[in-house]
Amino acid sequence: MQRTAAVRTMAQAERILKQMNVQGWEWAAVQEAGREGIRRVLEDRMWALVGNRIAELATEGVSDRRNGSYRRHLLTSLGAIELHVPRGRSCSAAEVLTRYARREASVDRLILACFVLGLSTRKVGEALLAILGERVSPATVSRVAQTLDSAVAAFHRRPLEDRYRILVLDGVVLSRKTGAGALRRPVLVALGITPEGTKEILDFRLAPAESQAAWERFLTELQRRGLTGEQLELIVTDGGTGLLAALPTAFPGIAVQRCWAHKTRNILDKIRMRDREAAKKDLHRISHAEDRTAARRAARRFADRWEEHYPRAIHCLRQDLDSLLEFLRFQDDAWRTAARTTNAIERRFREVRRRTRPMGVFSDRTSMERILFAIFTYENQKAGTSTPFLLTQNS
Repeated sequence: MQRTAAVRTMAQAERILKQMNVQGWEWAAVQEAGREGIRRVLEDRMWALVGNRIAELATEGVSDRRNGSYRRHLLTSLGAIELHVPRGRSCSAAEVLTRYARREASVDRLILACFVLGLSTRKVGEALLAILGERVSPATVSRVAQTLDSAVAAFHRRPLEDRYRILVLDGVVLSRKTGAGALRRPVLVALGITPEGTKEILDFRLAPAESQAAWERFLTELQRRGLTGEQLELIVTDGGTGLLAALPTAFPGIAVQRCWAHKTRNILDKIRMRDREAAKKDLHRISHAEDRTAARRAARRFADRWEEHYPRAIHCLRQDLDSLLEFLRFQDDAWRTAARTTNAIERRFREVRRRTRPMGVFSDRTSMERILFAIFTYENQKAGTSTPFLLTQNS
């Protein structure tokens, strides 16, 4: 006896068709048949709904009758469908389309996924044209992107666990449109490293500048939400003056590690090109020494070799040498690597720049918040953390 199984979802149908090797023009025919099937089912349900509603009103002594129909487009994962939505004089069947929704939720998720992966609102429409058979307007993409706003707010409010061994702090600059033209503003970012070595973006804040006051507000908010710093062993920074001034107030008594990558660039900028490779190798001997004693010996050798020709470079190293060696408190090489630089957060900044470059200048603060949230939470998910992420309208 032949057995058959009901196909209950589009995803299930697509999997079956792939197994059947349905491709090319055959798939186009399947899409057309699918759209026609969806149209018939929806219209049948809407006509039945109006008929039932009129009958119910009649039992209540209320006179009603059918009052024609109007056209409505529904954008589905199989493409656009034109529907005739019936109505009575006092009722409509539009609720069948989920409160007048003009797109399937799966299409909204697809639009939103394109947006958070860095496509501009215009390019989302171009990218989905071949899939949906209908161009999605930039205005539509913007409206769908608004569904991120509640998730962004939840991300900024969520409680934080005081379980991080290292806190990395840095900022990235983005451009936003204003009445006076494009305005470049920093985004303050905090990344925590757990005892297991997992890296997590804790939060970000758009600020007018990387000033002491801006950093204090940001760090105070992190503390209020639970990051008291009792488990922190080290804070890693790039050496910005505003952040360094804020740390004694926000996290007093926590050792501060200056980023070796930033410091190396600052020192090499003061050395002629012909000597930079040799000087860089000497600096590497300091930053990768076995312990503080060996690091200080390497620093003395560096000064003896280069001070006569480059006194400014030597001063740049000496003034921050103590804070450059704080990472040596860790004995494990993996933890030394994690604490030596701000590379963990810089890698995420590179992803921000890569994703936002196609977008150009952001139209407003809200659009900046959405894309930053999407990028950072995506990176957190890749690292195995469980920060909230929204890809559906109703979640």
